[in-house]
Amino acid sequence: MGKIDDLIAKYCPEGVEYKDLGDIVQILDNKRKPISKGNRIAGKYPYYGANGIQDYVEGYIFDGTFLLLGEDGSVINKDGSPVLNWASGKIWVNNHAHILAENKDKALLRFIYFALAEIDVTKVVKGNIPKITQQNLRSFSIPIPPLLVQQEIVNILDKFTSLTAELEAELEARSTQYVYYRDKLLGFENTAVEWKTLGEVGTFLRGKRFVRTDMIEEGFPCIHYGEMYTHYNIYAKQSKSFISEELASKLRKANPGDVIIVAAGETIEDIGKGTAWLADTDVVTHDACFSFKSPLNPKYVSYFLRTRLFHDQIRPHISSGKISAINANGLSKAKIPVPPRAEQDRIVAILDKFDALVTDISTGLPAEIKARRQQYEYYRGKLLTFN
Repeated sequence: MGKIDDLIAKYCPEGVEYKDLGDIVQILDNKRKPISKGNRIAGKYPYYGANGIQDYVEGYIFDGTFLLLGEDGSVINKDGSPVLNWASGKIWVNNHAHILAENKDKALLRFIYFALAEIDVTKVVKGNIPKITQQNLRSFSIPIPPLLVQQEIVNILDKFTSLTAELEAELEARSTQYVYYRDKLLGFENTAVEWKTLGEVGTFLRGKRFVRTDMIEEGFPCIHYGEMYTHYNIYAKQSKSFISEELASKLRKANPGDVIIVAAGETIEDIGKGTAWLADTDVVTHDACFSFKSPLNPKYVSYFLRTRLFHDQIRPHISSGKISAINANGLSKAKIPVPPRAEQDRIVAILDKFDALVTDISTGLPAEIKARRQQYEYYRGKLLTFN
């Protein structure tokens, strides 16, 4: 920060001037060209829309380095900033993203990318379908220090983004490694182990229906089937949601040590994921879930339910439609390897370490990535605030 302060004091002692975006960049919207999905020819060139790459097509209309800003649809981030995409090389852009190119004499495009990420566009973007018009775009006011200062700020912020990208790449590699070893451990290839159907080793109990409006801030623990996709992982020791004690008395519950299995979802891939319930109390389950009770290590079962081997077994029993679903009979036919309990526990201990590394938001790589992003956003705000 000291070097930036020195440069600002030297090159703009009277303060940093703010300029309208339309005066400092080239806007190439007139060269955009949409292609309907049915008319796209598959190829190697990225086809960009409002939220980023939508497809890969034959041919391109831009070649260079560009800043894309979503024009309509989902074009605002949660913090109110515009959706931005940095694109380099040969690309195709449709009419749902503004395309900006650098005006070298006035501002660095990379600096503008960081500066736009600090703008709150919610005051100018209105309507049921948010739209950032070109008029809105041109009027965005951003600070424009001398090019030397811009470059120094870009260098600092690029170091942060590079560190985050490295962590994200490591997380992706570790996640792939985790899935491979999980499926390998639970596949027991070339290992003598007894395989039994889930119906042979345990019992299924389907939950009863309740709706989201039944859920309250405090009360009896409950799990709605939708939360199985958004909140729960291998195991849980507490619920995210609650219902009244009165309603809970009329519904079905999973007991500590049961595995809660989701039995309905929008895609076939959603079906069959399980969460070991390891709390000290019962939990009400939704009617799109089954609780599975068995003498097996519940986390061992939960890990197995996420393998490709398990999913390949239940796929023929899943009914597809607007909502895909499976019943207890279909689940009960899937076979699971049943080694001694000590071996189940050993496998769980190994997979717990992998799982924590790739999913734990408090200790694993996701936590480190989150911290880096927060650090980047903090310094971006500091560096782009000129008093």
